[in-house]
Amino acid sequence: MISPTLTQEITALHAGICSALADPRRILLLYALNEKPRNVSELAEELGISQPTASRHLNMLRERGLVTAKREGQSVVNSLADQRIIQALDLLREVLASNLQSQAALAESVTDSKE
Repeated sequence: MISPTLTQEITALHAGICSALADPRRILLLYALNEKPRNVSELAEELGISQPTASRHLNMLRERGLVTAKREGQSVVNSLADQRIIQALDLLREVLASNLQSQAALAESVTDSKE
């Protein structure tokens, strides 16, 4: 049986982190910040999105504790709050790649059996 504590933790995880990762542009922002801290203009340019859109996504990532912001002169520089988020994303990408390989192998075996 699933414990109430696990249920609470999963609910908090979903509300905090999973909702922040629901948009692929936010995940791309995290990967960009993994390379180096940047301001919103640099991030918008790299991702090919408008500055207001980048700013809105960064706000959500900051609210969820995945990104930190620090004022440096006229600019606000955004950074990853915790490197482990990239490790978690990389692991999820590995799972996705493995699933896709399995599906491709299954599709190939079905096609081969029809010939």
